[in-house]
Amino acid sequence: MTERIADLRAAVLEMIRRGADQPRDDAAFNALALRLFAYQFRANEPYRKYCEKRGRTPDKVQSWLEIPPVPIAAFKELTLTCEPVEHAVACFMTSGTTNPKKRGRHYHFTLEVYDASATTFFKANVLPDVDRLRLLILGSPPDLMPNSSLSHYLWLMCCNFGASGSSFYIGKEGLEADRLLADLRAAEQTGESVCLLGASFAFVHVLDLCRQQGLRFRLPAGSRVMDTGGFKGRSREVPQDALYGLIGEHIGVAADRCVNMYGMTELSMQCYDSPLRRARLGRQEMRTMEAPPWARTIILDPETLAVAPEGEQGIICHYDLANCSSVVGILTEDLGVATREGFRFLGRVKGAESRGCSVSVDEMLAAAGKTTP
Repeated sequence: MTERIADLRAAVLEMIRRGADQPRDDAAFNALALRLFAYQFRANEPYRKYCEKRGRTPDKVQSWLEIPPVPIAAFKELTLTCEPVEHAVACFMTSGTTNPKKRGRHYHFTLEVYDASATTFFKANVLPDVDRLRLLILGSPPDLMPNSSLSHYLWLMCCNFGASGSSFYIGKEGLEADRLLADLRAAEQTGESVCLLGASFAFVHVLDLCRQQGLRFRLPAGSRVMDTGGFKGRSREVPQDALYGLIGEHIGVAADRCVNMYGMTELSMQCYDSPLRRARLGRQEMRTMEAPPWARTIILDPETLAVAPEGEQGIICHYDLANCSSVVGILTEDLGVATREGFRFLGRVKGAESRGCSVSVDEMLAAAGKTTP
């Protein structure tokens, strides 16, 4: 029987609405992943050709672990969608730091699933103890960056969880530093808790300003920070521990109230490294990324793309049920290691470590009748 995408989206939404704390039901996840794979195999032509080349078809695949993941580089070369692109309500694009002329594109034909996934897991990880907080956003609103999944995500959180006074601080002319610093000082003086959130490198700019001007803030109890993204294409990198140390020194928010979000244009869910959530759940493990119950993350051997033995480094691979109209499996170019509760992100894959990714890209383009870029 051919399933309708509306029924599949409804099933995914039903799982998301059970919340972040629902039991990890592997059987239910597997069943829905296989239903989505059957639909995507039928409706996504480049993906179907790739799966056929690898001998992975719905009648042979019995587990979500057997569903072929798509390397993210393929999103720059192929249109990986199950519906006509002219019907898309949003097209999120990668930043193009590797090659500005080739940006990955992820089309969405409704944002209902994306938004439900994003808001549900954000609440559980960033605001587990409050319903709303004033959000000071180190980012640009969607009207300035309509193809940025991060801008949409930040706008979504502002609309759903932002208290009065929530605002974006990166406009057409760049960082509106004076306004941000004034609002930080006002929050400190009034005792109003805030959440400072945005791209990791934007925090570096703010912290540089604080250091240059000799500024130190002590934000009120209940304040927190959420940073996301790394330093790809930037002039310098700041290790996470060092970044959180500087945030504590200049902003006055301790590391145990700093949350790191891991997201990708090619995904419809986000993962979090959240001390706030771990404290609420009584978990002891420190600094580990957790995917939501409607996703699974595994670590693959860089050479063979087989599941890596526990404790060994490998390529991070996500299976995201919220990716209804593209592909469920996403093979990243990130290095990680599995932990008891999730995974640790170790950085970008480099050189020889990426052989498995490169072979997968070549196979996918060959199956689609395209030459290797």
